Amino acid sequence: MVLRLGTRGSPLALAQAAEVRARLAAAHPTLAAPDAVVIVPIRTTGDRVTQGSLAELGGKGLFTKEIEEALRAGTIDLAVHSLKDMETALPPGLAIAAVLPREDPRDALIAAQGCTAIAALPRGAIVGTASIRRKAQLLHARPDLKVVPLRGNVGTRLQKLAAGEVDATVLAVAGLKRIGRTDCVSCVLAAEEMLPAVGQGVIAVEARADDARMRMLLAAIDDSATAACATAERAMLAALDGSCRTPIAGYARLEGERFVLDAMVIRPDGGTLHRTRREGGAGDAYALGTDAGAELKSRAGAGFFEAAS
Repeated sequence: MVLRLGTRGSPLALAQAAEVRARLAAAHPTLAAPDAVVIVPIRTTGDRVTQGSLAELGGKGLFTKEIEEALRAGTIDLAVHSLKDMETALPPGLAIAAVLPREDPRDALIAAQGCTAIAALPRGAIVGTASIRRKAQLLHARPDLKVVPLRGNVGTRLQKLAAGEVDATVLAVAGLKRIGRTDCVSCVLAAEEMLPAVGQGVIAVEARADDARMRMLLAAIDDSATAACATAERAMLAALDGSCRTPIAGYARLEGERFVLDAMVIRPDGGTLHRTRREGGAGDAYALGTDAGAELKSRAGAGFFEAAS
């Protein structure tokens, strides 16, 4: 049988699906034939509607809804996503069945004038981003910046920067690496300066929860360390009831034998942020994430995210 991988049709999404296909072929000789695994591009609402912020248009589901509908309908066998695009609660009957080893989760500043730090941007510089997490952290560091919406795939955003529509933008290092565009990076931002999005740098493969064959195939390519990190970050997000409308950041990793989670909530205008850290064992990832989220929710209080953006 032919195994069908559903994905968005952007260059980055296709590169991610190709990586999943290559790993499946390496793990299972029967899938190594040229036509054994096919990639099925699916145009999502987020791809069709390119004006306005994600929060205004409905959040993360914009990039997953049509793909997940195809998965539930059986017209594809597996769905490949950027984990950070996935809703905290998945549609009934679907599950994340594998995650690949995490690429660099940090963000990168890309500036037209070659500035090598957020602090070095000219006063009042225009920075384009579709992410309210990035916008809030930029404004926290530099309230003088003018942060404007910038949508489209990586290539489109870089073209808009080159055309002078904005002075700078912030993009994920992982995506730039996967499409071979790290040449444009002005500087990589440390997590202490720009805490990444939950799941940033992680490729997730979604399957029907009752599809034992697909889940068996995926078990061979699932990365346990990345899975623990994803579990902690998504548990934190769930405890906060987070969405694309709320500036929330989280970054879990293994540091030797220690499992560390940094988590943050920040007002949309960048005025106030709360940050916390949890350390423990990877086996406690879910509990650590849930506890961090509960603390931040308590510290932030009701109405925390209702600042003017």
